[in-house]
Amino acid sequence: MRHNKKFNHLGRKTAHRKAMLSNMAISLIEHKRIATTLAKAKALRVYVEPLLNKAKDDSTNSRRLVFANLQNKEAVTELFQNISLKIADRPGGYTRILRTGFRLGDNAEMCIIELVDYNENMLKEKATKKAARTRRSSAAKKAETVVAEPVAAPVVEAPVAPEVEEAKAAE
Repeated sequence: MRHNKKFNHLGRKTAHRKAMLSNMAISLIEHKRIATTLAKAKALRVYVEPLLNKAKDDSTNSRRLVFANLQNKEAVTELFQNISLKIADRPGGYTRILRTGFRLGDNAEMCIIELVDYNENMLKEKATKKAARTRRSSAAKKAETVVAEPVAAPVVEAPVAPEVEEAKAAE
């Protein structure tokens, strides 16, 4: 029985799977976005998000823990210098998986996995959506009908005595 065994083995032995996930994590850190199959992307998300979480705390211990998984100095440097600053205030969910369709050869479901804070297009859409947000409620409509702008009354000039007109003209 396979009770409580949730990890996807991806059809590989342990050493091959660890090496593949490490290489994919390095590519994701360097390029901020990679294209892969959906199953690999989901496995990569489980692998890389704890590493991104450790990168928030820039200490020697956390650098060593991340390096033990990645084995790449450039990737670790990029992670701790640039990426950790962008994700510092985010409580989790550092990656996004976008499905792109099916691969032509074997019909495998393909996707793009990317770091959330590095997709400028999504950030622009999010900013414009907040600006265009409106509320629809019947209470607001009722308030608009009750508090309508008052109609301006026509201005009527009062008759002026001829003595006042002569005094204004003299001035």
